Amino acid sequence: MSAPAEALEQPGGSMTLVEHLTELRTRLIRSAIAVAAGALVAWLVYQPILNALLEPLRASAPKGSSIRQTLVTLDPLEPFAIRLKLATYGGLMLAMPVILWQVWRFVEPGLYSNEKRYAVGFTACATLLFAMGAAIAFWTMPKALDWLRTIGGPNFTQLYGPAKYIKLIVYMMLAFGVGFEFPILVVFLQLAGIVSTARLRSARRYVYVAIAVVVAVITPSGDPISMLALTIPMWIFYEAAVVFGRLRERRRRKAEAAAAAAAAA
Repeated sequence: MSAPAEALEQPGGSMTLVEHLTELRTRLIRSAIAVAAGALVAWLVYQPILNALLEPLRASAPKGSSIRQTLVTLDPLEPFAIRLKLATYGGLMLAMPVILWQVWRFVEPGLYSNEKRYAVGFTACATLLFAMGAAIAFWTMPKALDWLRTIGGPNFTQLYGPAKYIKLIVYMMLAFGVGFEFPILVVFLQLAGIVSTARLRSARRYVYVAIAVVVAVITPSGDPISMLALTIPMWIFYEAAVVFGRLRERRRRKAEAAAAAAAAA
């Protein structure tokens, strides 16, 4: 742990603005190093990654079609730029567990001791949910590409450039991955005492509408299949967070009642 974080955890300790900025810089540098290391790995395994990203395009080809689904470059420098960009995207995704851990370590000193025990669980769940979201985005892409191909009618022959195609795939995976972090945020707000379960239940219909609007904005493809594939899980996650809060409050009331009974005895 860095010195600023240790100073904050001492009884009565506090951090100045300079110390906050120093701690933030430390976390950003560590995250950047993780991204760079991940980018190096992605650069070395570029071809398998590219082949995997091309699978949705190939799977979206019309049945019985003899058209070879491939990418078209019009610039001799574009293949190098694509490899560099793909390495950056890959580095960001591979470094996501480290980035999430650094985020937690930055906010951890401001939490109570009973809240800090969730550190490992927070990082593990956030990483798992991000991976699940990215996987679901990848799984829905063939249907999304097929819908986008047919929505304009039969008078178009589509030739995909690698830059825009890979950007669409990666942004979809990032959007889904970030969207799947939603329950972590809701649970954290409950643990921090910022929102109550009753408040979450009363705001349910407004949250549902807000989720649908946000998903429509952040989904790069804009097709209904992808939007439903992200909206419905986020609704389910919201309800799961409400159930978590209800169980937590029930357990807390039982503990308080037991403590009161023990004190009365």
